[in-house]
Order: sequence, then structure tokens, then C-alpha cells
Amino acid sequence: MKRFSQFSFCLILCICLSISNGFTQQNSSNIEIDGYKGIWFTLGQFSDYGDKYSGGLGTYTAKHSPLAIYAEEVNKTFFVYGGTTGPYDRYLLCMIGSFDHQTGMVSKPRVVYDKNSVDDPHDNPSLAIDDDGYLWVFVSGRGKTRPGFKYRSDQPYSITSFTQITEEEMTYPQPKYVSGKGFLNLFTKYTGIRELYFETSIDGRTWSDDQALASIKRSGDTRSGHYQMSGQWGNKVGFFCNWHPNGNVDLRTNLYYMETVDMGKTWKTIDGQVLDLPIRDLKSPTLVGDFFSLGENVYLKDMDYDSQGRPIGLFVHGKGHQPGPLNGPRTWSVVYWNGQDWETHHITTSDHNYDMGSLWISDDEWMVVGPTENTPQQWGGGGEIVMWKSKNKGQSWQRVKQVTKNSQRNHNYVRRVVNGQSPFMYFWADGNPNRMTESLMYFGDEEGQVWQLPYDMHKDEQTPVSVK
Repeated sequence: MKRFSQFSFCLILCICLSISNGFTQQNSSNIEIDGYKGIWFTLGQFSDYGDKYSGGLGTYTAKHSPLAIYAEEVNKTFFVYGGTTGPYDRYLLCMIGSFDHQTGMVSKPRVVYDKNSVDDPHDNPSLAIDDDGYLWVFVSGRGKTRPGFKYRSDQPYSITSFTQITEEEMTYPQPKYVSGKGFLNLFTKYTGIRELYFETSIDGRTWSDDQALASIKRSGDTRSGHYQMSGQWGNKVGFFCNWHPNGNVDLRTNLYYMETVDMGKTWKTIDGQVLDLPIRDLKSPTLVGDFFSLGENVYLKDMDYDSQGRPIGLFVHGKGHQPGPLNGPRTWSVVYWNGQDWETHHITTSDHNYDMGSLWISDDEWMVVGPTENTPQQWGGGGEIVMWKSKNKGQSWQRVKQVTKNSQRNHNYVRRVVNGQSPFMYFWADGNPNRMTESLMYFGDEEGQVWQLPYDMHKDEQTPVSVK
């Protein structure tokens, strides 16, 4: 592989940033944008094989969840993402769109919140829908310098206008709405490390105090740190988290799990032990898998529950944080509670820690859709999208379809729609991780058929284009 020039990359980036910065003040919240244009981003942490992660990150991160929900009452899928206004604009707009399953048309996307010169998709939004049909957009912040926000639609099942409800410290929001009980929001605070918290609310306006969930330290550590991925099954909300030794995110490892069925009043292990929060012990009874002793990093991707409420987690693990062949192939695996023990089964491998896909669970079949084909930009985040299925509860997997082919840019961050219905079962964005490009957005169905969301729109609604 020919390695690209870091200097050229950064020079182009600076030019594009200067152009986009002059564009910032032209945008504001509650306006429509003329098409689905995903945000492109680089973290800027380069090694021999490119950036730690970069590319089209409109549906980033795995720790923003959910991004899309199907509402049966109106037969529409509502979805949020990080967008912008043009192919080389790099300021972030927190966007929402809707797909009408009856007409097969998608609305023009609307800006819920203009991030005002922030270009970082860590500030992307997440979504919830309450019992009355109001859409709640949870806009991520970053530490204390960039606050997070909660927005509520002014009308049920409508993306026409939104009103700000809160401003607070909140990163990676993972809101869950429990019917008849209200919101349970899992999120992160940056206090020099990544700390996990939750809050609850009956009505979305008045919220409980933030309560810490995890603070694991080894003997001798002065700091902790965690990331999480969460799911919901009726009244049950649970999450898997990893651990950052002494707060070092590049050493993230291990898997832990805990759940609540009473809106966070009590948190328990998978086998019902009540926990004292925050959990602190490296060998806590919440421990699912010890990857630290194997010297492996753990990158969380998605989770779901089976029909009996048993959790399944999707994750990628490997030997180090830097991209490239030195750290070997990254393994995609699922972990499953079978009622008595945790089972871990491998699916496939890919070439990057930040390759991200989603997981679907039914009684007869499990499915994973993600960028496990390592082209067109090898060693960069993402690739071609592939569909994998298992008919024996994850014990073995079959590659059933390559969803995207002969692409110009890597595809990444395939996000599952909650209660998703075909054809809009999952959506994602593309982008070249080695240089700034436009970022197109797509959605797909359970058979692996793909449609492109319209990049340019001249009408309020438009039919997406099928991608052959």
C-alpha cells in the first residue's frame, strides 16, 4: 500500500477548514438543509497507516444510541445524524430527518442545533420518542467546554421545529424511554477521564441528579475510565462497558454488564446480584470477559436482547490501538448470556478498530451488518458493508451478502433502527479516511438492498435512489 503524505493531508485540511469557517454564521437551528450531507472528520492522531480514525462520521459514535426509531403510529422512521452544508464544509449541524414508509419518500433534513464552528462528531445527537409522540433530540457535548442539550419537538411526530429544554454536561447520550415511566438517559462526563453516569425523568423537563455507574481502578491506579453500549427490552435497560486502565483510552479492555428494571433505583448483575454504585473492583461480579490478561483492546459496537430478555453484545477486539498490520486482524465477536453462562463466539475479522456495525436478534436468526470487507481504503476506518447471519445463536456465522461493492469511499458506522422496518432497517455514511471528501448517506433493508439518501434536494420530500 502506498502511504499518503501527512503534510499534504493536513495542508488540504487547513484550507478546507478556513473555507468552511467563513460559512458558519449563515446557519442556525430549526432550518431545513437541501439534502443529506454527512460530516467528514479526522481525529488527527497519525501513525504509519493513517489516522486513528477519520472519514465520513455522520452516524458516529457507537456510543451515541439510538440514532433512529421507527414509529408505527405514523409509519415513519425518524433518524438523527451529524451533517453539514456541503462537500468540504466542516462545521457540525445536528440534524434530523424522516422516512415515510407509505410514500417511500424522505423529508428534507432539519437542523435541530447548529454547533457554531465545532467540527467534531463527538457532538452528534441521539434520539428518543415519548408516549405522546414527541421527538427528543439529545445533543452531545464534550466536557465542560461544549455543553450538551436536550430538545423536544413542538408537535408530535414532527420534525418541523424544536425547543431547547436543557443545557448540561453530557457526552455520548444514550436515552431510553420506558413507556409509562419516562426517560433513563445513560451518558458520559469528561473529568480528565471518561466517567459513566445516568439520570432519569418522568416528563423530560425535570431530571434527577446525575449518578455514577462505574469507577474501576487497579491497585496503584489514580484514574479510571469507561465506555458503554446499551440496550432496552421492555422495562429493562442494560449496558456493557469496557475499562480504561489508569484512564488510558488507548488501552481499553475487558467487558462488564449490568442492568436495571426499575428506572435505575437498583442495578444488578446478570444473575440478579444488587450492586453498590459505582462499581470499583476489576474483578467485579459484573465482569463478562477478561481481555486485559490477553493483552487485547475491546471496542464496543452494539447490543440487543433476545425474546427472553437475555443480552447479546457485539464488539471488536485486537492487540493495539494504532491502525495498520502491526496489530494484526481485528476480531468481530458476540457475547451472549445463555441463561447460565456467558458465551463468546467469533464472526469474522477486519482491518481497523473503528470499523462499526450493528446487531439484530430474532428467535430464528441473528444478523450483523458492518464494514468487514477491507476495501477500498485499506487500513482506514470502514470498508465495504457485508451482511452476516447465524442460525445457532451466534455459534457460527455465514457471510450471506456483500451489501456495497466497487465503492469509491469507505462505508462505516452502520446504525440499527429501533423497531426497524424495511426498507429503512439501518443507515450509515461513506467517506475517504485518507483525505477530505464529500460524505454520502445510505440506508438498507433486511435483504441487503441499498438506497442513497438524496445529497441535493429541491423539494420538501424526495424519493431515495436505489443503489445497484
